[in-house]
Amino acid sequence: MADIVLTGGGICGLSTAMLLAKDGHQVTVLERDPAPPPESPDEAWVSWERRGVNQFRLPHFFLARFRILLERELPEVVVALERAGALRINPIAEAPDFVTGGPMEGDEQFESITGRRPVMEAAIAGVAAVTPGVTVRRGVGAAGLITNGSAAAGVPHVVGVTTGEGEEIRADLVVDATGRRSPLPGWLDAIGAPPPDEQLDDSGFIYYGRTFRSRDGSLPAALGPPLQHYDSLSILALPADNGTWALALITSAGDSALRALRDIDTWTTALGSYPLVAHWLEGEPFEPEIKVMAKIEDRYRRFVVDGAPVATGVVPVGDSWACTNPSVGRGASIGLIHGVALRDLVRSGPLDDPVAFATAWDEATESSVAPWYRETLWMDHHRLGEIDASIQGRAYEPDDPKYELAKALAAGGAGGPDVLRAFVRNAGLLAALDDVIDELGPDRLLSAGGGWREAPPLGPSREELEKLVGL
Repeated sequence: MADIVLTGGGICGLSTAMLLAKDGHQVTVLERDPAPPPESPDEAWVSWERRGVNQFRLPHFFLARFRILLERELPEVVVALERAGALRINPIAEAPDFVTGGPMEGDEQFESITGRRPVMEAAIAGVAAVTPGVTVRRGVGAAGLITNGSAAAGVPHVVGVTTGEGEEIRADLVVDATGRRSPLPGWLDAIGAPPPDEQLDDSGFIYYGRTFRSRDGSLPAALGPPLQHYDSLSILALPADNGTWALALITSAGDSALRALRDIDTWTTALGSYPLVAHWLEGEPFEPEIKVMAKIEDRYRRFVVDGAPVATGVVPVGDSWACTNPSVGRGASIGLIHGVALRDLVRSGPLDDPVAFATAWDEATESSVAPWYRETLWMDHHRLGEIDASIQGRAYEPDDPKYELAKALAAGGAGGPDVLRAFVRNAGLLAALDDVIDELGPDRLLSAGGGWREAPPLGPSREELEKLVGL
């Protein structure tokens, strides 16, 4: 069995640590933020400080794929989440029969277990703390990598990490799960490794969010999907744990007209003008201000370049490898898929052959999670195109046949139970967009949702929205 050091004690890092430890490995988790997870959901939300996670109290949603993997791999975590008040929700089971065609075999796959990020992470951390083989050291951050020669010519081999206090921790494998702000490229540069192949850009979105709770533990009725796209903004309406929910308006970072959404009254007026979500404002807000998240990176790194690993003995997982716009809620699920893939590779792969292991990890990453990253990036590209076109007062008509089919899929739920379920499967990270399009076929999709451009607007026009925000 291996000694493994994992840097980063968030949801992806802790889940990966538990997966590895359940195979008998000894896993030391280094988490820079010192505060331990509180025992109660209220304390987790109000007082837990996680400065290393810039989106910690912004809206979160955990998809069906996340729940499926937890139930299969870490069922004890599901028990802890339920004890913390996490919400089980199934969009198909809760929709009216005239929309869904009634209950069908396999509908259980659409169920999610979800909640506010601090509540979910605290419950997961509580399980990790008592998992045999996992040692979580809070307030201890990794500061660099330790090397011992080369596994191949010009390829440094990593054998551990140094902490900020100068301690050396040796390991058979170092796993970087420090997330969006991962310092791994800098660590690699410091040991003389070539840089990873990186694609980096601002995602182009900005979030304006607020969290609410009800006085009686109830939740607002869902009159649409959790993520709703309108002409020049999108809306997140996300049910969560213990009678709480989050709302967010998502706009283009370049839309100067909508920067007024930082003001609570303006934000409330704008959101209240959308009839499918206006009633979600009828709760008690937690925060006295609008939470804003900007400068969100689309970032993808590949650590095997021209067929050779940049270093051996160290691998990234989750957002440390790649991250994108979080509005579709895919990050936790992708991170857990990635963690399972790492557990499987360590189980079967040759840690004693570092080059083979690094190459196999690159291949496993490209097959298990890279397609989801690329699909999300494709979706974001078109969504920004739609928003920019709306601001300019023109139609968005890209030369991309897949775009037309994806829009028909999103609009075609009322056209039949098969289309609705295909859309929810993709939204829940249960099936890739290309796969559900191939399964249904262009004719079926276009017959169900091909008239999406003629659908009546369910919110204000761009001109009306600008008036609402004071222009």
